[in-house]
Amino acid sequence: MKHISLVMLITLSTYFAFAQDTTQHIIQGRTNSKEQEAKPYVIMISIDGFRYDYAEKYQAKNLLELSGQGVKATAMQPSYPSLTFPNHYTLVTGLYPSHHGLVDNTFYDRTRKQTYEMKNRDAVEDGTWYGGTPLWVLAEQQHMVSASYFWVGSESPIQNIRPTYSYRYQEKTGIDDRIQSVVNWLKLPAAQRPHLITFYFPEVDHAGHSYGPESEQVKQQVQFVDESIGKMVKAVNALNLPVSFIVVSDHGMSAVDTVNIIRLKDMGLKMSWGGERTMFYSDDTVKVNEAYAYYKSHEEHFRAYKRNETPLRWHYGTEDKYNRIGDIILVPDAGYVFAQTKPMKQHIGHHGFDNNLTEMNAVFMAWGPAFKEHQRIGTFANIHVYPLVAEILGLKITEPVDGRPEVLQPVLKGR
Repeated sequence: MKHISLVMLITLSTYFAFAQDTTQHIIQGRTNSKEQEAKPYVIMISIDGFRYDYAEKYQAKNLLELSGQGVKATAMQPSYPSLTFPNHYTLVTGLYPSHHGLVDNTFYDRTRKQTYEMKNRDAVEDGTWYGGTPLWVLAEQQHMVSASYFWVGSESPIQNIRPTYSYRYQEKTGIDDRIQSVVNWLKLPAAQRPHLITFYFPEVDHAGHSYGPESEQVKQQVQFVDESIGKMVKAVNALNLPVSFIVVSDHGMSAVDTVNIIRLKDMGLKMSWGGERTMFYSDDTVKVNEAYAYYKSHEEHFRAYKRNETPLRWHYGTEDKYNRIGDIILVPDAGYVFAQTKPMKQHIGHHGFDNNLTEMNAVFMAWGPAFKEHQRIGTFANIHVYPLVAEILGLKITEPVDGRPEVLQPVLKGR
């Protein structure tokens, strides 16, 4: 048996201790101002990996009925890259990934000389990695209490502010207990009651990766989430509060070729690997140019870009505010993925591809007292959700964002 170092054991034990932390974290002493006590409530729910067509495809009866009474978009286009961390953070900041700093699930920061990884607890909980002003930070700055049952960034003191009520991410707590936490928050006295609640479901994404978007397992998880949201809505409605629901996802899902996997030659550059996009970094311009020339001349089922060559519609390499996007970006064609850098089970389903691909599209549904009834709208970019939520809650947006309020204002009552 190979020996495991003491440092590795400590690291692993610390990670799993955090991963199993099911306690609620509360910032003491916060209350709603009297003005904010009178405001309505928003519960924003993310279903990770819930493709734009899953509700109809897999008979999500509660979501279809509820959104049928309110608002349903044809689809919601994710930002590029169509990955979990960049898009969850875009939804709560109204900024493209190149502008808020989470340019990937894993990336290298040239200035810090450090790598951010979504599985690295120290990075995830370090607020200095995160740009923009998330909705819960905006709310707390304006004396409105917020809560989060998981959302990218909510575990971290961004601008030294966390939600008043939050949980560290783990998948141990059952759904009924999670729903009850939301109900308990809304049963608090008006001064302590959160007006913004974010809530996250991982199950559909897990099934999509492991079994592919056409699988029975995805259908089962879509119906599990649908049933769970039905339970939540019933329990919340019983409280007779002016609560509006917004259901979103971060991206879609696509089946890929797991046999003809693209293997990349090592050109001696620092690499940030992703099956649907791999980035290379180097301070040596000669090495970058040599590697780029090689990859460009060997494009087969993938495309090579220098950072300043990425498509403008991605709002990506040419708008890299934090200097975190690779000097070279390799992007596979639809249906193909790059080989993994270490042996592990190959996923059948993937996302992260060009956000113009239909299968990468996400879902948007909304209902409740803030929304008009029986509204159908076309596909829109996910940057516009932030100003929508801010308007419902009467929050003033305090810094420039990419999202525009006029895009979704027409779905609100009185607009």
